[in-house]
Amino acid sequence: MKFTKYSGNPILKPNPSNEWESLCVLNPAVIYKEDEKLFYMIYRAAGNDETHYIYLGLATSKDGIHFERQSDKPLLSPDKNGADGGGTEDPRLVKIGDYYYMTYASRVFAPGQYWKADHKNYGFAPEFGPNVLRNNDTETHLAVSKDLRNWKKMGRITSAKDDDRDVVIFPEKIGGKFYRTSRPSCRCGKGYPNPNPAIWLTSSTDLLEWDEPLELFYQGSEDWESFKVGASCPPLKTKKGWVLIYHGVSAKDKAYRVGAFLLDLADPRKILAKTKKPFLEPTLPYETEGYYNGCVFPTANVVKDGILYLYYGAADHFIGVATCPFDELVEELAKEGTK
Repeated sequence: MKFTKYSGNPILKPNPSNEWESLCVLNPAVIYKEDEKLFYMIYRAAGNDETHYIYLGLATSKDGIHFERQSDKPLLSPDKNGADGGGTEDPRLVKIGDYYYMTYASRVFAPGQYWKADHKNYGFAPEFGPNVLRNNDTETHLAVSKDLRNWKKMGRITSAKDDDRDVVIFPEKIGGKFYRTSRPSCRCGKGYPNPNPAIWLTSSTDLLEWDEPLELFYQGSEDWESFKVGASCPPLKTKKGWVLIYHGVSAKDKAYRVGAFLLDLADPRKILAKTKKPFLEPTLPYETEGYYNGCVFPTANVVKDGILYLYYGAADHFIGVATCPFDELVEELAKEGTK
């Protein structure tokens, strides 16, 4: 499984002219609009403020490589007096029917510059005191649009108890239900019933209310996914099954790497095949040196003219893209099986 990183990476860098995106751009959602012949990228961004409010910006491209920003203002901003007051992070985007649905992670309060040990704000809000009701953990929210430019926030769709992110929605109903994967950190790990990092699955009839209990989908079993594991990009439908690209983090070096599942079309709980070794990992300076050293974190995939474009955050600083022939990826993945 050979992905080629674009030689001109990073394809999007921080913009010093706009304070809200002057420090970092990363972890984008990307979708192709056939009627406009355009790739739309919705990217995470932040400026160099100590509280580290996180925004979403918009860029478009004709070729999936060269993107142009569409505004000097954010596409979506945190409501600083609302439930997503800390930021709008790590969007994932699907089209279902005539509408676009975007999940994004958020906290009630901004996280602070988390790569600095003395600037983390996961459990303290100065204006309200420490541990207000609960820790400043992650929730995932849903937004909806008909044109990718105007968005309606629909509220949170994960439990406030779970510290849940990496929510990826399947782009159509399966057996009369919508399905999603997520990574609820508070349901696994040391001291919890499931000791290994894990991905969970649940279903819904309306995209807003999701069934409980969540179902355990996959627990990290390889060395490169021994510390964290989570879904990365919206699933891609093929004749052989759903291709779901995911990320793993090694307990040894804390690096983010990338693999894939092949899932049953009629029952996404069934894993038909998966990669044993990662097919993308941090090797280049823009991936190994940044605000998180050693990170390729994919959040979007688009298939155009038989080529899979995989978009990823690099070291929590830039955005890169890697490509491969999609049919070759599917064939190689199917051959790997689950042994």
